Amino acid sequence: MDEKPYQLLGEIREPLPMIPGSDQKTNSEYVRNGTVSIFAFVEPLGGVHHVSVREHRTATDWAEEIRYLVDNMYPDAEKILLVMDNLNTHKPSSLYKRYPAEEERRIIKKLEIHYTPKHCSWLDIAEIELNVMTRQCLSRRIAEIEQLRSELSAWETERNTLAAKVNWHFRTHDARIKLSSLYPTFTTAS
Repeated sequence: MDEKPYQLLGEIREPLPMIPGSDQKTNSEYVRNGTVSIFAFVEPLGGVHHVSVREHRTATDWAEEIRYLVDNMYPDAEKILLVMDNLNTHKPSSLYKRYPAEEERRIIKKLEIHYTPKHCSWLDIAEIELNVMTRQCLSRRIAEIEQLRSELSAWETERNTLAAKVNWHFRTHDARIKLSSLYPTFTTAS
């Protein structure tokens, strides 16, 4: 799972429409309508995708998204492997801020949490999927939160219909080369 901020931007002047041989003309000035947070879940081998838009990025928002993951996306799963970055709200204690202790424990028991190393966000498959979403769906101005939700819902439906999987090529051998500075080196006494 991962999340990203998104600016809601409106037009000051209506763009000039495309004509044959010419792109749409958009004015460089815009109206800033605030920011929102986009939360994304991706099951890389199953091709399951879920995105949601929230007005804030708080511990409570994260807790509600995790509950959705557990109760709606995988209600029958015994254990859910959750990979995410080390953001300050991505902690089991965030669930306590939103739910009673019994509910928090119920949710946590279903999760096996793994954090990506700091400065290694490129290892987070959900972040890679957010980049795909940005290129395919968010490469233009979107002014209102409801329009953004509608666009992302259509994108999610298409990705799930295609069962778009992530073909991960990074292996242990590659890690030893790419992350060599993280591996200890030993010198032998002669």
